[in-house]
Amino acid sequence: MMKTSLLRQAAATRVALAVRPAQAAFRASSAALALSRTSRSATAVYRPASSLLRFYSSESAASQTDAGAPSGLITRFADLDQLGVHKHIVRSLTQGLGYETMTEVQSMTINAALAGKDVVAQAKTGTGKTLAFLVPIVQRIIATDPALAMPRGGGRASADDIRAIIVSPTRELAEQIGAEAKKLCQGTGVVVQTAVGGTQKNMMLRKTRIEGCHLMIATPGRLHDLLSDRSTGIDAPNLAALVLDEADRMLDVGFKAELESILQFLPHRDDVPRQTLLYSATLPKNVISIARQFINPTNFEFVQTVRGDEVPTHEKVPQFIVPCRGFENMGPTLLELVRREVEKSLSDTERLPFKAIVFLPTTAAVQSYSYIFRRLKFQDRSMPRIYDIHSKLQQGSRTRSAEEFRLAKSAILFSSDVSARGMDFPNVTHVIQLHLPQDRDIYIHRIGRTGRAGKQGQAYLLASDVEIPGARDRLPGLPIQRCTDLESASIDVTKADTLPDVFTDIKEAASKAPLDVLRDTYTSLLGNAIRDIDRQDVVTEINNLAKYTWGMEEPPAVSPKFVSQFGRALRGLRVADYNESFGRGGQGGESGFGNRGGGRGGFGGRDGNRGGFGDRGGRGGFGGRGPRGPPRDGFDAMERLASDGGRGGRGRGRPPPPSF
Repeated sequence: MMKTSLLRQAAATRVALAVRPAQAAFRASSAALALSRTSRSATAVYRPASSLLRFYSSESAASQTDAGAPSGLITRFADLDQLGVHKHIVRSLTQGLGYETMTEVQSMTINAALAGKDVVAQAKTGTGKTLAFLVPIVQRIIATDPALAMPRGGGRASADDIRAIIVSPTRELAEQIGAEAKKLCQGTGVVVQTAVGGTQKNMMLRKTRIEGCHLMIATPGRLHDLLSDRSTGIDAPNLAALVLDEADRMLDVGFKAELESILQFLPHRDDVPRQTLLYSATLPKNVISIARQFINPTNFEFVQTVRGDEVPTHEKVPQFIVPCRGFENMGPTLLELVRREVEKSLSDTERLPFKAIVFLPTTAAVQSYSYIFRRLKFQDRSMPRIYDIHSKLQQGSRTRSAEEFRLAKSAILFSSDVSARGMDFPNVTHVIQLHLPQDRDIYIHRIGRTGRAGKQGQAYLLASDVEIPGARDRLPGLPIQRCTDLESASIDVTKADTLPDVFTDIKEAASKAPLDVLRDTYTSLLGNAIRDIDRQDVVTEINNLAKYTWGMEEPPAVSPKFVSQFGRALRGLRVADYNESFGRGGQGGESGFGNRGGGRGGFGGRDGNRGGFGDRGGRGGFGGRGPRGPPRDGFDAMERLASDGGRGGRGRGRPPPPSF
């Protein structure tokens, strides 16, 4: 039955293509692969204004001609019926959801996927990728079982009748995709279920067993758990489509083993024909490796919507680095920045209301900063609403925070990297990062939360003086400007007779914070969160944070086991069991705190440590590769074009050093 339906779908697609000669002719010519960027004509007739489209198969990798980009692609949702998309899907898109014109990644991906190809798509965040894969896979589900085109069609669904799976890296993004999928499937019989970690597994199973499932949206860990445990009743013997969304992000957070294992629980492509769509903002080697395992090498297309000569979105967002004298200056500087930007938005009707995401390096830091700023809001009516998202929150709380922040006109969201990718928060005017991100890609993905859809956006990075050398090394080739007009950043709190109000306000709010949250923040910053800085300097910085920002008489205690991991004695640490009490107030003795002079005295040795920075940057992919031979196959060719397609990409040499 299913194979017959697939044949019908293929026939319908051929008919649709037959009535579109330009499109059909392009698809015929796209078997050739152009590797040389210099030979491509700058006036190619069929090249879209701001995109590249490349088609690959193992056969076409050896053939190299300039196919250009397609003419005659469907670009309006209302015209999708010409490609065989069911009228109920078209109606949901145009009437239910109100969509008219496709984005580039939507038109390129939807056209290619409806032609029956596997797709690897490299596209920037915020370009409408969700609909780009939802439309073709929902159509494919209906094509394999036409009865599902009608509400309650196809009889009662079951938990082991999954026809399509979408794998997403985070709970929030999976739920966002699920909500969009349910809207799209209104008016059809396609049943959508979402399975994410951190939720009641039994509740999800009960719901799926009662309602059934045709389209499953899941995080990798929960999907692996469901498929590997046969007692769940969740199965996909008729799987017709698979989507890997944000593939690079899934690999970044360690889901490679789960993805490879999931593949073993799915029916083999030779037994059950399956279409796979893979989306990724970047295409490093580990993503190419995953693509080789999931994508059909003889029948796939590579869609790239980032041109080498196009200014990336993140380069259009004004970016500033604020050098802070020490960790104790960062909270007050953040408060000064927030108050300044809120005042600007209130005094200028042309500006969007202030809406910011503040990224912090650890979950504990998110908890402490969000608590402090909630306390500040009690005294400051102009302070926006405060939300937080981090791994220790229950799923319900995370979902509620994300949804309320999404709907808010003016608000601040304190977050770990859980919301750095994929989440669609409209009208975010500012992205503020405290401390250095782990690498350049994370920095770029974070600031991708602002300046979306051509709207206003600014990005600020608050870094202490000891982090500035690391910032120069990690963030080459980015248009980051030095910001020196925030008074709180440069004040030496150990010598100043009077301090701006923001210091007092932060300290008073911190004095009410739970001691265990501050202790966890202290130890998390002492751990691996602050990298590429001499550990003794980190101790000095966090001790001053505890004393001058949190108002503690002595630093929080750290356990002997925790200290043992450093392999050397560190001055200024208070080693004791966690159950020992520690005081506040700043009126007692200063024993245990490394003084500012002593701490700074160790900075001379930091230049020696920086000898390894260039090597670390090289490992990150910005060093030249040297001569390269011909591509081995379509995946190898895809990796080349992907790496050559963006500024500062792999294989193009190290970007110029930053100007700050």
